[in-house]
Amino acid sequence: MAAIGATPSMSRTGNCYDNAPMESFFHTLKVELVHQCRWATQAEARHALFGYIEGYYNRHRMHSALGYLTPEQAERSMTG
Repeated sequence: MAAIGATPSMSRTGNCYDNAPMESFFHTLKVELVHQCRWATQAEARHALFGYIEGYYNRHRMHSALGYLTPEQAERSMTG
């Protein structure tokens, strides 16, 4: 990592909760999109991933951890 100037994002040994939100997101992404589709090109995959995240996941998919709000609704409620 030092050779490319990157700093790993890790906490103390044994703290398994740091990565839990991202692990949960990637699991959901794979179950709801990736394992359901085949793309002919990388551009198609990129377009589909962007559409899922920005069009569905952030704006329409309710999250129990956010009190059954979408991420967009939760963010709006925190900012005003």
